Amino acid sequence: MLTSMRGLGAAVTLSILALTATPAFADEAEAPASDFTFSGYVTGVTDYRFRGLSYSGGDFAIQGSINLNHSSGFYIGTWASSLEQDAFDIYGSTEVDIYGGWTGEVAKGITADVGLTYYSYPNGTVGDANILEPYASLSTTMGPVSAKVGVNYAWEQDSLGGQDNLYVFSDLGYTIADTGVSLSAHLGYTDGVLSPKALTGVSTGGGFDYSVGASYNITDKLSVGVSYVGADGASIDGFSNDAAVGSIKLAF
Repeated sequence: MLTSMRGLGAAVTLSILALTATPAFADEAEAPASDFTFSGYVTGVTDYRFRGLSYSGGDFAIQGSINLNHSSGFYIGTWASSLEQDAFDIYGSTEVDIYGGWTGEVAKGITADVGLTYYSYPNGTVGDANILEPYASLSTTMGPVSAKVGVNYAWEQDSLGGQDNLYVFSDLGYTIADTGVSLSAHLGYTDGVLSPKALTGVSTGGGFDYSVGASYNITDKLSVGVSYVGADGASIDGFSNDAAVGSIKLAF
């Protein structure tokens, strides 16, 4: 009987030691966090507007992106959209943008983002539309308010008729606490061959584009939004006319 009790005690002791050792072993075996992360989204929009102008002929477009991010701030990614644009058939029916850059804090509360975008149109007239465009921006957040200013510059390229194009912009955002609602405003100015005035045949001078909007987070991944978009130049239906644009977005 004494031997049995000693055996039972030894078994219990070994069991307790095994149980207490297991978490430590699990922690030691746990894989380190990766320096790389993926992010992206899929969006449906009632009209694909780029700098105030429609690239979907005023019709619905499906869009999406995927990014590979590194903990150092460097990233690469791609963004794509369906197209339908009667005015410029060289674009075809698809846009695929490839970009890469770096983002990070450069001063207390100030985040920089610099990089290069390659706008490509794989089933359009290759070479007549593809554009390389560097970009840079600074952004900050103060409580519920966010602000951003940026510049994009495309140097002289064959796809721009041997001309260059400068785009400067500012964005403002405001998040209404505990509602899931965010408000936004955008103002941009294009000086060059892609100016809304030039593309609508008004003049070769620069022109503004603008938008105001609101979005609602249904969940932390799913949101809906609406915005009012406009641009300088002649009002061409389905291209440069002011329009209300709705969207639904699923992030991952």
